[in-house]
Formats: sequence, structure tokens, C-alpha cells
Amino acid sequence: MDHRAPALDYLSNGRVRLGLGLGWSKDEMDAAGASLKDRGARADEFIQVLKAIWTTNPVEFHGKFYNLPKSYISPKPVQKPHPPIYLAAFAPPALNRIARLADGWNPVAIPLEGMAQMFGSIKEMAKAAGRNPSSLEMLVRAHVEITDKPLGKERFIFTGTKEQVKEDIAGCQKIGAAEIHFDPTFSQRGSTLEGWLSVLEEMRRLTENVAAA
Repeated sequence: MDHRAPALDYLSNGRVRLGLGLGWSKDEMDAAGASLKDRGARADEFIQVLKAIWTTNPVEFHGKFYNLPKSYISPKPVQKPHPPIYLAAFAPPALNRIARLADGWNPVAIPLEGMAQMFGSIKEMAKAAGRNPSSLEMLVRAHVEITDKPLGKERFIFTGTKEQVKEDIAGCQKIGAAEIHFDPTFSQRGSTLEGWLSVLEEMRRLTENVAAA
């Protein structure tokens, strides 16, 4: 992660955006010799290490979880000071981490009202931390599932008919989402490449219609 992201940023002429999450699977944590209990503290320190590697030469870091002796690490990212970091988060401490250390939030499967409230909280915490709240972005991850018949009030966001999904897209725009990342992977049609691409094409047409409305 420390050296690959800058290399990709260089090769893409400054287009890399880094999405990170704490992880949720105890089995995966056990396999890596890590603990669920301190994953938040590890994340705080890991982000600091990344920023140090990406922005300084020589770089040196000594923390509770990570130690980096004085080193020269290159290349550095094209984007300055570094590629933007987006975190997936739900719990208040994780939202606070976004406010303090990240460049934006990457929510998934959260209702519109919940996203609006949580993003508002992130901005308030950012302001309290001395940061500019308007500098933080919300990039929504949409797990799309298109159905022939309308789903009820208990449906997940971005599921249902095209019209229902279109309403969700418009709703995300209203609450300040900078982008929506459509992911058909978990949909019924997403099991094949042809189906996966067809869902994305439908989403392209829907977003065009919302933008033109």
C-alpha cells in the first residue's frame, strides 16, 4: 500500500483515490494475527504512517503498532499532498476518524436519512477538529438490484424498480453526495460479465435522466 499507491498515482497521472475499511471478519483478523479490539487505534496510526511515507523524505515513524526507521521511499504521489483517502464507516468513533484524518466518507447500504445525519455529524466533528468541513466528500457505494415490481418501504436503498433506484440517486444528490459508485457484484445479474455490464449501462442511463431532470 505504501509504495503501490504512489506508483499507480504516477502511472495514472494523479487519478488514484484510496478507499479503506477496518474489516469486520474475526476469522480474517485471527488469520492475520490481529485483534478486532484495537483495529480502530491501528487504523488511526496506519493512516498517519501512509501520509508520512507519501509526503516526506526521509521518512521516520515510531508508534504503538508501526515502526519505520529513517528511510528514503520513492516515488511520491503526483497528487499533493497525497491521494485522497476515503473511509467506510458506521460507528461514531469511525466517523470521527474520517473527520480527523480522511478526505471523505464511503457509505454503503445506509438509508438516505441516515446518510444525511451521519455526514452532517462528520462535518461537525471536522469543524471541531479544526478542519474545513466542506473539504470532505461523500462517495456513495450503491449495491444495485433491479426488480420488475416495486419493493415496499422496507427495501434496501438502490433496490427495486428503475424508478425507485432513480429516486435514490436523486436523493443522494440532494444530501450532498459527490459521486455514486454503482456495484452490481452482489446482484442476481452481477454473476456474469454480460449481466454486470448491462446493469451498469442501465445505471448510466438513469443517472443521465436524473441529471437532466
